[in-house]
Order: sequence, then C-alpha cells, then structure tokens
Amino acid sequence: MRIWIGRVVAGLGVFLLVVGVLALVWAPGALQKTPKKVDTTTYLDGTVQKLDAATGELGEQQPVGAISVTKTDSEASTADDVAWIQSTCVMITDGSDAQPVCTKGSDDMVTASVDVFGTDRVTGLAVENGTDGLQLGPDATPHDGLVNKWPFDSEKKTYPYWDGTLGKALPATYVGSESLDGLTTYKYEVKVTDQPAEIAADTQGTYSTVKDIWVEPVTGSIVNQTESQQRYLEDGTQVLDLQLGFTTDQVATSVAEAKTNSSGLTLLVHTVPLVGLVGGALLLVVGAAVLMLGRRRTDAAHVDSARPTAGAGV
Repeated sequence: MRIWIGRVVAGLGVFLLVVGVLALVWAPGALQKTPKKVDTTTYLDGTVQKLDAATGELGEQQPVGAISVTKTDSEASTADDVAWIQSTCVMITDGSDAQPVCTKGSDDMVTASVDVFGTDRVTGLAVENGTDGLQLGPDATPHDGLVNKWPFDSEKKTYPYWDGTLGKALPATYVGSESLDGLTTYKYEVKVTDQPAEIAADTQGTYSTVKDIWVEPVTGSIVNQTESQQRYLEDGTQVLDLQLGFTTDQVATSVAEAKTNSSGLTLLVHTVPLVGLVGGALLLVVGAAVLMLGRRRTDAAHVDSARPTAGAGV
C-alpha cells in the first residue's frame, strides 16, 4: 500500500516539476508580448488658454476634451515587432461629460495628429521601419524610446520616452510608487523647459511641459497620465496653456483592466512556475521517502517469512 502511495505522490511531483519548467521556459516568451491585435480609445479632459489675437494675450480658460485612438496593424506587424496607428485630437468643449467630436478645420480644435510607428513587442521600445520585416508604410516617421507603453516588468529607473513635439526621446524619471484604487503603479515624470520647437504649422517658438505617467509595472500599461504644457512664440508671447489628463472614468477603466491583466500574467509567469518547481520537488522527495519505507517493510516481511518455524515438541 505504501509503495503504491509513494508512486502516486512521486508521479504527481514529476508532473508538477514538468509543468513548472514548461511555465518557466515558455510563459514569459509567449505571454509577455504586446498583442498584434489592439484597438483602444482613451479619453482625456482638462482646460486650455489660447492666444487672443485681438489682445495679444491668452484668452479665458476653456474646457477641453481629447480622444486618442490607438490601433495595431496586424498585417504589417511581425512576430517580434508591432505596427501602430495613433490618432489624437484635442477639442474645446462645453464642459459637459459628452465625448468630444473631432472636427477638422473647426475653431474649437486645439491640436490634432496621426502617428504611425513600430515598437518591439517585449521591450516597448520604438523600432525602425523594416526591422525584422516590419512594414509601416510611407506615413511612418522615425521614433526613439518608449512611445505608448512601458516594458513588461517595468523597473524603478529612468526610461527614454518619445516626445512628438520635439521629435526625440526624453528621460522619463521614476519618482515613486503610488496606489490607484488598490493597484500598485510606478510614477514617471518627463520635464521640458523652454525648448526650441515647431509650436504650430510652420511656426517656431519654445515649448515647455511636465508630464506625469502612472504605469502598472507587471504589464507596462499606462493607467493614468497628466500634462501641463505651454507654448511661446520666439518673441516670448505665450500662445497656449494646456492642462490635460485622463478622465476619472478612463482612470477607473484603465485600473480595472490592469488589475485583471496583471493578476493573470503574474499567475502564469510567476506563480505557476514557483508552485510547480517547489511543490513538485517536495512531492518528489516525499514520494521517494514513502517508496523507500514501503520497500523496507516489504523486505523485512520477506525475511520474516523465510525464517524456519520451530517444530512441536513430543
């Protein structure tokens, strides 16, 4: 009976070890990759002050809403890199909760852009057109650093982060950890002060911004973002003061999705290998010990049965 139990326990231990090794080797490479099919819409709101041509000064503060639609091009993507198309617009609104409508040519449009780029599916870093067969098309522009997400298992360190206005990567400095509705996030900050830039079409000036980014470290997803941006003409006249950030509902949605995705990824990439390796090793040791004890009892029984039985006296 003990031998049978030992074999079952040892067999279960071997099974768990195999599962643990497979999860350890396979899961990170297969699961810690940006999907090739992504279609998300992010909503932001805030305020803006624009240059009043009549007074030469900033006008009254007005409410704004922004929509950022991010999609992948699965056909242009490869096993290692993913192609992205990101459309963003910022519109002056009436201050209601209604979603802004991007209207080309409207006086209420503050900014609008379409960005085509590629990133590594693991590191999140921008890659050049043609890398590993990636085909981004003629509208793509070279990017550098992180663009729309952090790497899986993000660290408490400075990362290069793409700034589209300046057309280069800037340091995104880790400034601390914060809990958003029970979700642990890493906060990074990007600062720009009075940098020469094209502040509008064919208009040169200077550009300043402070951007705070909250990242869920397991998945590298951005769950909140705020920005305080100012633009000036070359003579020092301020033409824009923009305060923008994820809406309250958007933060709640992003946090909920990050909780689900990070817990699932942690289970498959970290918990399953740990339970498999540790639990499997323990069961294998226990099973081997039970087998040895069972064999000793069997051997002892064989010895006892082989001893001569004393005959009855006359």
